[in-house]
Amino acid sequence: MTSSASHGYEHDAHHADQTLASPFRPAAEDTIRVGSRRWFLQTGAAGVGGLTLPELLAAREASAAGGASGSNKRKAVILFWLSGGPSQLDLWDPKPNAPREVRGPYGTIPTAIPGVRFGEHLPMQAAMAGKLSILRAVDCSASNHTPITMQAGNPLARRTNDGKDGGGYPSMGSVVSKFRGGNDVDMPGFVGLAKSWTSDVYGAGEMGPTHEPVKGLELTGKFALPKGIAASRLADRAGLRQEFDRFRRDLDQRNTLDRLDQNQRRAYQMVVSGKVQKAFDMSQEAATTRDAYGRCSVGEKALLARRLVEHGVTFVLVSGAWGYFDHHGDDVRWGGISKGLTPLCPRIDRAMATLVTDLDTRGLLDDTFVMMMGEFGRTPKINEKAGRHHWAKVMSMVVAGGGMPAGQVIGESDRNGSAVKSGVVRPQDLAATTYRHLGIGLDTHWTNRSGRPIPIVTEGGRPVPELL
Repeated sequence: MTSSASHGYEHDAHHADQTLASPFRPAAEDTIRVGSRRWFLQTGAAGVGGLTLPELLAAREASAAGGASGSNKRKAVILFWLSGGPSQLDLWDPKPNAPREVRGPYGTIPTAIPGVRFGEHLPMQAAMAGKLSILRAVDCSASNHTPITMQAGNPLARRTNDGKDGGGYPSMGSVVSKFRGGNDVDMPGFVGLAKSWTSDVYGAGEMGPTHEPVKGLELTGKFALPKGIAASRLADRAGLRQEFDRFRRDLDQRNTLDRLDQNQRRAYQMVVSGKVQKAFDMSQEAATTRDAYGRCSVGEKALLARRLVEHGVTFVLVSGAWGYFDHHGDDVRWGGISKGLTPLCPRIDRAMATLVTDLDTRGLLDDTFVMMMGEFGRTPKINEKAGRHHWAKVMSMVVAGGGMPAGQVIGESDRNGSAVKSGVVRPQDLAATTYRHLGIGLDTHWTNRSGRPIPIVTEGGRPVPELL
């Protein structure tokens, strides 16, 4: 049994008590109020660890300096994070000929790929599997019960429980924020759509707060104008002075409107343009579209992710709920396989299938790389609580889009779904595949706090050959 697997047993008591204090509890809400006096300089404080909008724009400038151009201009990534660790055996890598305690309670169904079967509760993904690549030999042995390793795409970034989790390494989204930025200069480069930050979204590490993910669920409304201030009056400098005169007492006298730097001026322009507000305005979507994605957390966030990509965000991370795929058994919060996983399957099935189809219809699929994964897999045998514990030897995931080959299975697990048999894909390979799609050089380095250059792709990572 791996250390991660044994760690799952230790966590049973935690999962059974939802009120227990835990690093996996949802993060506190942002307290900046729209229309408050602090709004003037902290417009849309964006939930990025205190980062103000002018600082966010400064990051955008730095990213643009080394960003991609030409055919890569609108490339994007959407990552579905199945927090808790989805079962490979009950979703994308069923073993119909294995003993019952291995194959679990589900039957299997054929997919659009000849000879390939999914768990019976993924019919929509099965029907459009010709647009998917199924990775059945993902090595998650460095991962633990956090998003760190897999979202960093780096086996050196690990949970260590010593206050130094991640070893200073950044997430893929933060690398994208630094070296590419948003596809639209008025939009963030990296947005997380999750309530629980610790368990669902990994940040910038030593790359610094400028490249932390924007908390998308706290962003809505932050870029609206305070009551009584008309956008038309902000169109010229005189109007700007007149409308904001009552805020002057809150300004540092060294930073009067005559001396605002370019990024502060652009902060006002961002508010006036309404691009961020428009991207988050779900009322613009038809009821039929919202129904198609699903009126649930992961469905709504999938649709919002598509809107954000359309409006110029480069990397969007979607998580339905903290730990909701942690199916140890019927004695803990999320339940076992039959009682816990079964009601979740239709939601992620619909969200993924609808997003891929929608992107394709809109001509965005070739430019948008979509991934769906968690931190590790689940044990090969159903346990006495009708669930599966953590399993860090192998996991399955699916990808789509990015102009990459599809309609294929990449890699193979052994006959019980317990280990990699062939075609291994490592975290660093996922990172290399992602950066290649975005036009970020795989030999790119960032500088840590000690001034040491650190490669964005570690441990010999290379793009997954079957996705080239």
